[in-house]
Amino acid sequence: MRAVQMTAVGGPEGLQSAELPEPQITSPTQVQVRLHAAGVNPVDTKIRSGGLFYDARPPAVLGCDGAGEVIAVGDAVDRFAVGDRAWFCHGGLGREQGNYAEFTVVEQDQAEKMPETLDFVQAAGGPLVLITAWEALFDQARLAAGETVLIHAGAGGVGHVAIQLAKARGARVLTTAGTLESIEFARSLGADEVIDYHNENIVERTMTLTDGKGVEVCLESVGPQVFRDSIELMAPYGRLVTLLDPGKDLDLSKARLKNLQIAFTLMLTPMLLDLREPRLHHGEILRECAMLIDDGKLRIHVGHTFPLEQAAEAHRLIESGHSHGKVVLSI
Repeated sequence: MRAVQMTAVGGPEGLQSAELPEPQITSPTQVQVRLHAAGVNPVDTKIRSGGLFYDARPPAVLGCDGAGEVIAVGDAVDRFAVGDRAWFCHGGLGREQGNYAEFTVVEQDQAEKMPETLDFVQAAGGPLVLITAWEALFDQARLAAGETVLIHAGAGGVGHVAIQLAKARGARVLTTAGTLESIEFARSLGADEVIDYHNENIVERTMTLTDGKGVEVCLESVGPQVFRDSIELMAPYGRLVTLLDPGKDLDLSKARLKNLQIAFTLMLTPMLLDLREPRLHHGEILRECAMLIDDGKLRIHVGHTFPLEQAAEAHRLIESGHSHGKVVLSI
């Protein structure tokens, strides 16, 4: 089968096309999928440049997000039939094969049936960002209707679905963006207020928009300095969730004074720690999101599509920071 392998730790040039054996079903509860598209996420670029998990070494096929058609099922499979369309976030970390390939094999409880209204390219852009945004907003921050949330980087992969999920929950949504195109894109997703971080002070603008109160919930996905600044714009007893390492030498005295709850979201945890129950919850999230998508209340925006063989170009685009929504490989 055609695939793209990470052949060395380093730059995008290490992503090389290869011919590999087609993976086969080895367990009665597995399904074999002909992949039609693979999502490309920032974590893929970080693994490529920093190294694989599980102490694995190259070569390896990257790509956590996949969407395709089930072409074979194990004897004990009861959730899928041949011909079903599936989407999932599985593999690509160094142990199991990722989705930059024509075929993959997954356990049936690691996949879900695709939303009926999506094509494969759109679906491949969904699982990781949908699960991340859902866990951050609803599982960690417990965002409720009527609350105000600030979502940093609203035009990005996680940000653009987080805006929509928060609006569907009935929250008031503030977000940040840095270009006119990004600002308009965030507004089109339903954001109530968009803060231009190049020309406005995020803390000051947020406090003005909340009449000096601050936000009850903040989803941070940019970096240590933005995390520190976000403490300043939180309302007392607020919930601040970050997707990243907030860095060293943190002064949390103001967070403590405000009685803030600070939480981390890493949707890869169930894969990295082999936790079955959280993985099943990820399936529940994808089913809930599929209903929102098919009801027209949630959309996945694919800003750029590349053929499989141009995975390196997809990585370069993500690392440039100039992509809206999701980047997807068409297989």
